[in-house]
Amino acid sequence: MAMEQQDELVTLSLAGIARLAGVGRAAVSNWRRRRSDFPEPVGGTDASPLFSLADAESWLLRHGKIDESSSGWDRLWPRIEDLGDRDGMAHLLAWAGERLATPAMNPPRGAPEPGAAEKRLADEIVGLALRQSPKEAFAVLLDRWHAVHVRQLIVTPRQLADTMVALAAELRDHSAPVRRVLDPACGMGSLLAASGRRWSGQVPPPALAGVDNDAAVARLTRARLALEFAGFERHVQSADTMLDAPLRHASCADVVLSYPPSNERSWGHDELATDPRWTYGAPPRTEPELAWVQHCLSVLEPGGVAVLVLPPSVASRRAGRRIRAGLVRNGVVRAVVALPPGSAPPHGVGLHLWLLAAPREVPADDVIFVDAADCRTTALTGRGMAVDWDGLRQRTVAALRGSDLPGVTRVPTAELLGEETDLTPSRRTVTERSVGPVELRRAWSGWDKVLMDMDDAAKGVRGQEASLVVPDNFGYTFVGDLERSGALDVAPGKVLADDLIQQGAPADDALRVVNPWATRGEEPWVAAAQAAELEAEGLGVLTSFGDVVVVTTFGEFDVWVETAGPRLLGAHTVRLRTDPALLDPFFLAACLNAPGNDQRAGTRASSSSRVDVRRLRVLCAPSAQQRRIGEVYRRLVRFREAVADLGRHGDVLSGMLSGLLAQGRLTGE
Repeated sequence: MAMEQQDELVTLSLAGIARLAGVGRAAVSNWRRRRSDFPEPVGGTDASPLFSLADAESWLLRHGKIDESSSGWDRLWPRIEDLGDRDGMAHLLAWAGERLATPAMNPPRGAPEPGAAEKRLADEIVGLALRQSPKEAFAVLLDRWHAVHVRQLIVTPRQLADTMVALAAELRDHSAPVRRVLDPACGMGSLLAASGRRWSGQVPPPALAGVDNDAAVARLTRARLALEFAGFERHVQSADTMLDAPLRHASCADVVLSYPPSNERSWGHDELATDPRWTYGAPPRTEPELAWVQHCLSVLEPGGVAVLVLPPSVASRRAGRRIRAGLVRNGVVRAVVALPPGSAPPHGVGLHLWLLAAPREVPADDVIFVDAADCRTTALTGRGMAVDWDGLRQRTVAALRGSDLPGVTRVPTAELLGEETDLTPSRRTVTERSVGPVELRRAWSGWDKVLMDMDDAAKGVRGQEASLVVPDNFGYTFVGDLERSGALDVAPGKVLADDLIQQGAPADDALRVVNPWATRGEEPWVAAAQAAELEAEGLGVLTSFGDVVVVTTFGEFDVWVETAGPRLLGAHTVRLRTDPALLDPFFLAACLNAPGNDQRAGTRASSSSRVDVRRLRVLCAPSAQQRRIGEVYRRLVRFREAVADLGRHGDVLSGMLSGLLAQGRLTGE
């Protein structure tokens, strides 16, 4: 389907044409150099020319670089992105989402009126979404919009959002229904969506209320909730939570969940000096987070609970000592949980969860501290470490139920009301591990075994030498070019409905789900019959032995050859199925895993960009050379796994020895 004639010229760079065609920028530069009929630039500079989208699309169709079955969003998105500014794109997408909602929604008061070009573009978005699933289509658009503007937004990751909702549910009286959930700094609505999923079976479901000071983001969240939770009462408003009156419908709530902004000095300190919300003390200018804590407590119904994500410094900064003491003295701080680094942006910081409850007649006489910073596990992809969300949830829930576990301690309120009132979990949960002669010998035995395994694996790659030059007959191509030549097939994983995915012990006929954010402890799975049905309907992608699987999020980029399968691929993964006569899968994996390949194929220059799998570079090599490289790659994978195993055993052993040494119990010469 050719693009409609537009009143306003929409332009693309060479990189934009490459994304539209699913190839690397170098391929487009070659087309421009070698094809005399390639479109002429309509703007830009000699170094960065701009081309008409209509001309580029027509040329690509004419030369078979794209076809009528090309992804509709891939062809529509450049025109959305050409709107340029973040808010303009957001309002357009939100307007389309409002029209897709059932029943259709009116824009919020004060929303900008779309122009003629935006209206036509919104018509195309709505038309394409209605041919698919409006809910899933809007999720795709939101995902792409966030990827473009990721540096300007902090979004609560889904796993953290689900964990916060689970802990809020545990804190509450289970016999009382949840009538209203509030996020006073809702952003893109991750916490409200997690609440909707958690309490969707409650009759009636709770009202979902959110406030955000960014009008464009609040409008997107309003449309998102309307599409995902049509049967819920919903209230999303753009306002400054601190300075403006809270939402009329959310002046009180049974559950408050929030990841409020931090380190903001202009939060309204001077204007709010005598605000009635400051029950536990007026927050200093340098303590905006404690202002948010008190705001959240002020809107809780009796028996209500709140779970907040806060920077670790809030637990110990001297300026906030009096307020922390007031919170502890009144029994509203039920628990503080230290999260592992990587749980949420900023990923290098180990954030805290504060679990709060509305004041009671008889305050709690202790505070629970949970140090879950060690809840880490090998990522499901096999590379690096990920947060063990299952382990973190289990440890925290057990602590709330009174269990005595390593990393958990209950501190009487009186002990916390000293000079500092430090609420840092790691300073309250120090435990000494008991190590005896048998444990130490067992650790050394494990070390010796993995050391032999690593030595065996190293022998498989040690004989390889580095050549000074690349062979003359070698060059490079791209996955997109290999796809067009028939050497491989590209099949992106699908967004899977939440009610399909199971957690925990798998059934006998279970198929694992590949999810970039899952950890080995979670083991998401689906029933085999459901997976087969999804594949038959084109709604699921299953792997087979020898398929190459690529995780396409930049921060979690990974590649491996499927040797376990079949497995079901979730979002942000891609299956590459090669023709073995033309392309060895282990050779392909070796090329895709080359250092820097993900950066070349990133859709943005930031560390949170997506990887366009068709732009990944592949070495051109004859079949015999492919098989040799593929065999060496298999050995290299075994070596890498052995090194990681050795590191884990080394950490355990060195920890044991350090503890024994510090206790004066390490004997010997």
